Amino acid sequence: MANQHPLLVRATQEGTPLIDGDQVTFLWKGKSAPYLRGDFTGWHEGQALRFSRLAPGLWSHTLALPVDAYLEYAFFADPDQDERMADTFNPRRAANGIGKYNHYFYLPERQPSPLTQRRRGILRGSLTHAAVPTRGLIAGKQRRVHLYQPPAPGPYPLVVVWDGQDFLRRGRLPTILDNLIQDEKIEPLALVLVESRGSVRMLEYASNDFCLAFLMECVLPFANQHLDLLDPLENPGACGILGASMGGLMALYTGLRLPGIFGKVLSLSGAFSFPDLDMVVFDLARSARPEGLRVWMNVGDYDLSFLPESNRRMAALLKERGFEVHFEAYPAGHNYTAWRDELGKGFKTLYGR
Repeated sequence: MANQHPLLVRATQEGTPLIDGDQVTFLWKGKSAPYLRGDFTGWHEGQALRFSRLAPGLWSHTLALPVDAYLEYAFFADPDQDERMADTFNPRRAANGIGKYNHYFYLPERQPSPLTQRRRGILRGSLTHAAVPTRGLIAGKQRRVHLYQPPAPGPYPLVVVWDGQDFLRRGRLPTILDNLIQDEKIEPLALVLVESRGSVRMLEYASNDFCLAFLMECVLPFANQHLDLLDPLENPGACGILGASMGGLMALYTGLRLPGIFGKVLSLSGAFSFPDLDMVVFDLARSARPEGLRVWMNVGDYDLSFLPESNRRMAALLKERGFEVHFEAYPAGHNYTAWRDELGKGFKTLYGR
Protein backbone atom coordinates (compact mmCIF):
# COMPACT_ATOMS: atom_id res chain seq x y z
CA MET A 1 0.00 0.00 0.00
CA ALA A 2 2.97 2.31 0.35
CA ASN A 3 2.84 3.23 -3.34
CA GLN A 4 -0.92 3.48 -3.57
CA HIS A 5 -2.81 6.74 -3.80
CA PRO A 6 -4.03 7.82 -0.32
CA LEU A 7 -7.67 7.92 -1.46
CA LEU A 8 -7.40 4.37 -2.77
CA VAL A 9 -5.98 3.27 0.59
CA ARG A 10 -8.90 4.93 2.35
CA ALA A 11 -11.42 3.37 -0.04
CA THR A 12 -9.99 -0.08 0.60
CA GLN A 13 -10.21 0.43 4.37
CA GLU A 14 -13.40 2.51 4.71
CA GLY A 15 -15.41 1.77 1.59
CA THR A 16 -16.89 4.43 -0.64
CA PRO A 17 -18.00 7.04 -1.08
CA LEU A 18 -15.39 8.74 1.09
CA ILE A 19 -17.08 11.28 3.34
CA ASP A 20 -15.35 14.30 4.85
CA GLY A 21 -18.00 16.56 6.36
CA ASP A 22 -20.13 17.66 3.42
CA GLN A 23 -17.56 16.48 0.83
CA VAL A 24 -18.41 13.13 -0.75
CA THR A 25 -15.86 11.45 -3.04
CA PHE A 26 -16.63 8.54 -5.39
CA LEU A 27 -13.73 6.43 -6.68
CA TRP A 28 -13.27 4.10 -9.61
CA LYS A 29 -10.31 1.85 -10.37
CA GLY A 30 -9.85 0.83 -14.00
CA LYS A 31 -8.59 1.84 -17.41
CA SER A 32 -11.60 4.10 -18.01
CA ALA A 33 -14.27 5.49 -15.70
CA PRO A 34 -18.03 4.98 -15.73
CA TYR A 35 -20.65 7.72 -15.43
CA LEU A 36 -22.33 8.62 -12.15
CA ARG A 37 -26.06 9.18 -11.66
CA GLY A 38 -28.09 9.28 -8.48
CA ASP A 39 -30.60 11.16 -6.37
CA PHE A 40 -28.30 14.19 -6.62
CA THR A 41 -28.63 14.25 -10.45
CA GLY A 42 -32.33 13.39 -10.53
CA TRP A 43 -31.40 10.07 -12.19
CA HIS A 44 -31.85 11.74 -15.57
CA GLU A 45 -30.19 10.17 -18.57
CA GLY A 46 -27.96 12.73 -20.22
CA GLN A 47 -27.18 14.40 -16.88
CA ALA A 48 -24.61 11.89 -15.68
CA LEU A 49 -21.50 13.13 -13.88
CA ARG A 50 -18.03 12.40 -15.23
CA PHE A 51 -15.01 11.23 -13.22
CA SER A 52 -11.65 13.00 -13.22
CA ARG A 53 -8.35 11.13 -13.53
CA LEU A 54 -6.39 11.09 -10.26
CA ALA A 55 -3.60 8.73 -11.28
CA PRO A 56 -3.08 5.97 -13.85
CA GLY A 57 -6.12 3.68 -13.49
CA LEU A 58 -7.70 5.76 -10.71
CA TRP A 59 -10.65 8.15 -11.11
CA SER A 60 -12.71 10.29 -8.73
CA HIS A 61 -15.65 12.67 -8.50
CA THR A 62 -16.35 14.88 -5.46
CA LEU A 63 -19.67 16.50 -4.53
CA ALA A 64 -20.75 18.83 -1.73
CA LEU A 65 -23.90 17.42 -0.14
CA PRO A 66 -25.97 18.11 3.01
CA VAL A 67 -24.44 16.51 6.08
CA ASP A 68 -27.83 15.02 7.06
CA ALA A 69 -28.62 13.36 3.72
CA TYR A 70 -29.42 9.79 2.73
CA LEU A 71 -28.73 9.22 -0.98
CA GLU A 72 -28.64 6.46 -3.60
CA TYR A 73 -26.56 6.25 -6.77
CA ALA A 74 -25.28 3.94 -9.49
CA PHE A 75 -22.43 3.78 -12.01
CA PHE A 76 -23.28 3.46 -15.71
CA ALA A 77 -21.27 2.29 -18.69
CA ASP A 78 -23.05 4.82 -20.93
CA PRO A 79 -24.49 8.19 -19.83
CA ASP A 80 -27.71 7.62 -21.80
CA GLN A 81 -28.32 3.93 -21.06
CA ASP A 82 -29.30 1.87 -18.02
CA GLU A 83 -26.42 -0.63 -18.09
CA ARG A 84 -25.13 -0.49 -14.52
CA MET A 85 -21.68 -1.20 -13.15
CA ALA A 86 -21.08 -2.18 -9.52
CA ASP A 87 -19.17 0.11 -7.18
CA THR A 88 -16.69 -2.49 -5.92
CA PHE A 89 -15.79 -0.32 -2.93
CA ASN A 90 -19.40 -0.08 -1.67
CA PRO A 91 -21.25 -3.34 -0.91
CA ARG A 92 -24.31 -1.47 0.41
CA ARG A 93 -27.18 -1.87 -2.08
CA ALA A 94 -30.94 -1.37 -2.05
CA ALA A 95 -33.54 -2.56 -4.53
CA ASN A 96 -34.93 0.36 -6.51
CA GLY A 97 -38.34 -1.24 -7.07
CA ILE A 98 -38.04 -1.59 -10.85
CA GLY A 99 -35.72 -4.58 -11.09
CA LYS A 100 -32.41 -2.85 -10.40
CA TYR A 101 -30.21 -2.08 -7.40
CA ASN A 102 -28.74 1.21 -6.23
CA HIS A 103 -25.76 1.76 -3.98
CA TYR A 104 -26.50 3.99 -1.00
CA PHE A 105 -24.84 5.98 1.77
CA TYR A 106 -25.70 8.09 4.80
CA LEU A 107 -23.90 11.31 5.59
CA PRO A 108 -22.69 11.87 9.17
CA GLU A 109 -25.76 13.58 10.61
CA ARG A 110 -28.32 11.07 9.28
CA GLN A 111 -28.39 7.45 10.35
CA PRO A 112 -30.79 4.55 9.73
CA SER A 113 -33.82 4.76 11.99
CA PRO A 114 -33.49 2.32 14.90
CA LEU A 115 -37.24 1.78 14.63
CA THR A 116 -36.67 -0.35 11.53
CA GLN A 117 -34.58 -2.93 13.43
CA ARG A 118 -36.14 -5.88 15.26
CA ARG A 119 -35.15 -5.73 18.95
CA ARG A 120 -34.66 -8.81 21.09
CA GLY A 121 -37.38 -9.56 23.57
CA ILE A 122 -39.85 -7.11 22.10
CA LEU A 123 -43.50 -8.09 21.85
CA ARG A 124 -44.48 -8.66 18.24
CA GLY A 125 -47.85 -8.05 16.65
CA SER A 126 -49.52 -10.85 14.71
CA LEU A 127 -49.39 -10.82 10.93
CA THR A 128 -51.80 -12.76 8.73
CA HIS A 129 -52.25 -12.87 4.97
CA ALA A 130 -55.35 -13.28 2.85
CA ALA A 131 -56.90 -12.68 -0.56
CA VAL A 132 -59.95 -10.41 -0.66
CA PRO A 133 -62.52 -10.72 -3.49
CA THR A 134 -62.54 -7.53 -5.57
CA ARG A 135 -66.19 -7.79 -6.76
CA GLY A 136 -65.05 -6.37 -10.10
CA LEU A 137 -64.17 -2.97 -8.60
CA ILE A 138 -60.44 -3.19 -9.33
CA ALA A 139 -58.25 -5.42 -11.49
CA GLY A 140 -58.36 -9.15 -10.87
CA LYS A 141 -60.80 -11.39 -9.03
CA GLN A 142 -58.89 -11.18 -5.75
CA ARG A 143 -56.37 -8.84 -4.18
CA ARG A 144 -53.80 -9.83 -1.57
CA VAL A 145 -53.90 -8.08 1.82
CA HIS A 146 -51.84 -8.37 5.01
CA LEU A 147 -53.39 -7.84 8.45
CA TYR A 148 -51.34 -6.62 11.43
CA GLN A 149 -52.80 -6.74 14.94
CA PRO A 150 -50.64 -5.12 17.64
CA PRO A 151 -49.36 -6.91 20.78
CA ALA A 152 -51.78 -5.04 23.08
CA PRO A 153 -55.47 -5.30 23.98
CA GLY A 154 -57.95 -3.65 21.60
CA PRO A 155 -60.01 -2.26 20.10
CA TYR A 156 -57.67 -0.28 17.84
CA PRO A 157 -57.82 2.39 15.17
CA LEU A 158 -57.09 0.99 11.71
CA VAL A 159 -54.53 2.31 9.22
CA VAL A 160 -54.93 1.24 5.58
CA VAL A 161 -51.69 1.08 3.61
CA TRP A 162 -51.49 1.38 -0.18
CA ASP A 163 -48.64 -0.60 -1.85
CA GLY A 164 -48.92 -2.97 1.08
CA GLN A 165 -46.37 -5.50 -0.14
CA ASP A 166 -43.66 -2.83 -0.31
CA PHE A 167 -44.41 -1.30 3.09
CA LEU A 168 -44.49 -4.81 4.55
CA ARG A 169 -41.09 -5.91 3.23
CA ARG A 170 -39.10 -2.89 2.12
CA GLY A 171 -40.75 -0.42 4.51
CA ARG A 172 -40.61 -2.79 7.55
CA LEU A 173 -43.82 -1.22 8.81
CA PRO A 174 -44.85 -3.96 11.31
CA THR A 175 -41.41 -3.73 12.96
CA ILE A 176 -41.67 0.06 13.16
CA LEU A 177 -45.07 -0.20 14.86
CA ASP A 178 -43.91 -2.94 17.23
CA ASN A 179 -41.09 -0.67 18.41
CA LEU A 180 -43.25 2.46 18.70
CA ILE A 181 -45.93 0.59 20.66
CA GLN A 182 -43.37 -1.10 22.91
CA ASP A 183 -41.81 2.29 23.71
CA GLU A 184 -45.28 3.78 24.33
CA LYS A 185 -44.67 6.44 21.68
CA ILE A 186 -48.00 5.76 19.94
CA GLU A 187 -51.30 4.15 20.79
CA PRO A 188 -51.68 0.56 19.53
CA LEU A 189 -52.73 0.48 15.87
CA ALA A 190 -53.94 -2.21 13.48
CA LEU A 191 -52.98 -2.31 9.81
CA VAL A 192 -54.42 -3.64 6.61
CA LEU A 193 -51.76 -3.53 3.92
CA VAL A 194 -53.38 -3.69 0.49
CA GLU A 195 -51.15 -4.93 -2.30
CA SER A 196 -50.90 -3.05 -5.57
CA ARG A 197 -50.68 -4.65 -9.00
CA GLY A 198 -47.85 -3.20 -11.04
CA SER A 199 -49.54 -3.25 -14.44
CA VAL A 200 -52.51 -1.17 -13.28
CA ARG A 201 -51.08 0.64 -10.27
CA MET A 202 -50.97 4.06 -11.93
CA LEU A 203 -54.62 3.77 -12.98
CA GLU A 204 -55.85 2.52 -9.61
CA TYR A 205 -54.01 5.17 -7.61
CA ALA A 206 -54.75 8.11 -9.91
CA SER A 207 -57.57 9.44 -7.67
CA ASN A 208 -59.74 6.48 -8.63
CA ASP A 209 -63.17 6.17 -6.99
CA PHE A 210 -63.45 2.50 -7.93
CA CYS A 211 -60.36 1.93 -5.79
CA LEU A 212 -62.17 3.70 -2.93
CA ALA A 213 -65.24 1.55 -3.56
CA PHE A 214 -63.06 -1.57 -3.25
CA LEU A 215 -61.70 -0.17 0.00
CA MET A 216 -65.17 0.53 1.42
CA GLU A 217 -67.03 -2.51 0.09
CA CYS A 218 -64.36 -5.19 0.36
CA VAL A 219 -61.32 -4.25 2.46
CA LEU A 220 -62.90 -2.54 5.47
CA PRO A 221 -65.59 -5.22 6.05
CA PHE A 222 -62.88 -7.91 5.81
CA ALA A 223 -60.63 -6.04 8.26
CA ASN A 224 -63.52 -5.61 10.70
CA GLN A 225 -64.16 -9.36 10.62
CA HIS A 226 -60.56 -10.27 11.43
CA LEU A 227 -59.23 -7.42 13.60
CA ASP A 228 -60.43 -5.91 16.88
CA LEU A 229 -61.17 -2.41 15.58
CA LEU A 230 -62.81 0.72 16.90
CA ASP A 231 -66.37 1.22 15.68
CA PRO A 232 -66.15 3.84 12.88
CA LEU A 233 -69.63 5.15 13.70
CA GLU A 234 -68.67 5.83 17.30
CA ASN A 235 -65.19 7.06 16.35
CA PRO A 236 -65.51 9.09 13.14
CA GLY A 237 -62.22 9.77 11.41
CA ALA A 238 -60.30 7.29 13.57
CA CYS A 239 -58.98 5.37 10.54
CA GLY A 240 -55.73 6.39 8.92
CA ILE A 241 -54.50 6.03 5.35
CA LEU A 242 -50.85 5.73 4.28
CA GLY A 243 -49.06 5.76 0.93
CA ALA A 244 -45.95 6.87 -0.94
CA SER A 245 -45.54 8.41 -4.39
CA MET A 246 -48.72 7.44 -6.31
CA GLY A 247 -49.84 5.83 -3.07
CA GLY A 248 -49.21 9.17 -1.35
CA LEU A 249 -51.51 10.82 -3.87
CA MET A 250 -54.12 8.14 -3.25
CA ALA A 251 -53.76 8.51 0.54
CA LEU A 252 -54.52 12.24 0.43
CA TYR A 253 -57.33 11.67 -2.08
CA THR A 254 -58.85 9.06 0.25
CA GLY A 255 -58.75 11.42 3.21
CA LEU A 256 -60.23 14.33 1.26
CA ARG A 257 -63.01 12.18 -0.20
CA LEU A 258 -63.85 10.23 2.99
CA PRO A 259 -62.74 12.36 5.96
CA GLY A 260 -65.51 11.00 8.18
CA ILE A 261 -63.79 7.60 8.05
CA PHE A 262 -60.16 8.37 7.20
CA GLY A 263 -59.36 11.32 9.43
CA LYS A 264 -55.57 10.84 9.42
CA VAL A 265 -53.40 10.91 6.27
CA LEU A 266 -49.73 9.95 5.98
CA SER A 267 -48.44 10.92 2.54
CA LEU A 268 -44.80 10.43 1.56
CA SER A 269 -43.60 12.08 -1.68
CA GLY A 270 -47.18 12.37 -2.92
CA ALA A 271 -47.47 12.49 -6.72
CA PHE A 272 -49.80 15.50 -6.76
CA SER A 273 -48.63 16.76 -10.19
CA PHE A 274 -47.30 15.20 -13.43
CA PRO A 275 -45.25 17.38 -14.02
CA ASP A 276 -47.21 20.35 -15.41
CA LEU A 277 -50.69 18.98 -14.65
CA ASP A 278 -52.07 19.21 -11.12
CA MET A 279 -54.12 16.22 -10.02
CA VAL A 280 -57.71 16.60 -8.82
CA VAL A 281 -56.58 16.58 -5.17
CA PHE A 282 -55.75 20.27 -5.61
CA ASP A 283 -59.39 20.96 -6.49
CA LEU A 284 -60.58 18.84 -3.57
CA ALA A 285 -58.24 20.65 -1.18
CA ARG A 286 -59.72 23.98 -2.32
CA SER A 287 -63.30 22.85 -1.75
CA ALA A 288 -63.26 20.28 1.08
CA ARG A 289 -64.15 21.23 4.64
CA PRO A 290 -61.02 21.12 6.82
CA GLU A 291 -62.72 19.93 10.02
CA GLY A 292 -61.63 16.50 11.26
CA LEU A 293 -58.80 15.79 8.81
CA ARG A 294 -55.17 15.72 9.97
CA VAL A 295 -52.38 15.39 7.40
CA TRP A 296 -48.73 14.45 7.85
CA MET A 297 -46.75 14.75 4.63
CA ASN A 298 -43.15 14.98 3.51
CA VAL A 299 -40.98 15.01 0.40
CA GLY A 300 -37.30 14.56 -0.35
CA ASP A 301 -35.22 17.51 -1.50
CA TYR A 302 -33.69 15.12 -4.08
CA ASP A 303 -37.03 13.58 -5.02
CA LEU A 304 -38.35 13.31 -8.57
CA SER A 305 -37.90 16.74 -10.15
CA PHE A 306 -41.51 17.94 -10.01
CA LEU A 307 -42.49 16.48 -6.61
CA PRO A 308 -40.81 18.84 -4.11
CA GLU A 309 -42.49 21.89 -5.63
CA SER A 310 -45.95 20.29 -5.88
CA ASN A 311 -45.74 18.95 -2.33
CA ARG A 312 -44.82 22.38 -1.01
CA ARG A 313 -47.76 23.90 -2.89
CA MET A 314 -50.12 21.26 -1.55
CA ALA A 315 -48.95 21.77 2.04
CA ALA A 316 -49.35 25.55 1.68
CA LEU A 317 -52.84 25.16 0.19
CA LEU A 318 -53.99 22.81 2.95
CA LYS A 319 -52.70 25.17 5.64
CA GLU A 320 -54.33 28.15 3.93
CA ARG A 321 -57.67 26.29 3.91
CA GLY A 322 -57.40 25.55 7.63
CA PHE A 323 -56.42 21.86 7.58
CA GLU A 324 -54.17 20.59 10.35
CA VAL A 325 -50.98 19.84 8.40
CA HIS A 326 -47.45 18.83 9.35
CA PHE A 327 -45.07 19.12 6.38
CA GLU A 328 -41.36 18.37 6.21
CA ALA A 329 -38.77 18.37 3.41
CA TYR A 330 -35.60 16.39 4.07
CA PRO A 331 -32.41 15.62 2.09
CA ALA A 332 -33.17 12.29 0.42
CA GLY A 333 -34.61 10.88 -2.79
CA HIS A 334 -37.55 8.77 -3.93
CA ASN A 335 -37.08 5.38 -2.29
CA TYR A 336 -38.36 3.11 0.46
CA THR A 337 -35.26 3.38 2.64
CA ALA A 338 -35.77 7.13 2.98
CA TRP A 339 -39.51 6.68 3.54
CA ARG A 340 -39.17 4.00 6.21
CA ASP A 341 -36.61 6.11 8.11
CA GLU A 342 -39.20 8.93 8.27
CA LEU A 343 -42.33 6.90 9.02
CA GLY A 344 -41.92 6.94 12.80
CA LYS A 345 -42.25 10.74 12.79
CA GLY A 346 -45.57 10.53 10.98
CA PHE A 347 -47.07 7.96 13.33
CA LYS A 348 -45.90 9.86 16.41
CA THR A 349 -47.42 13.06 15.02
CA LEU A 350 -50.83 11.56 14.26
CA TYR A 351 -51.06 8.76 16.84
CA GLY A 352 -48.66 9.83 19.59
CA ARG A 353 -49.62 9.24 23.21
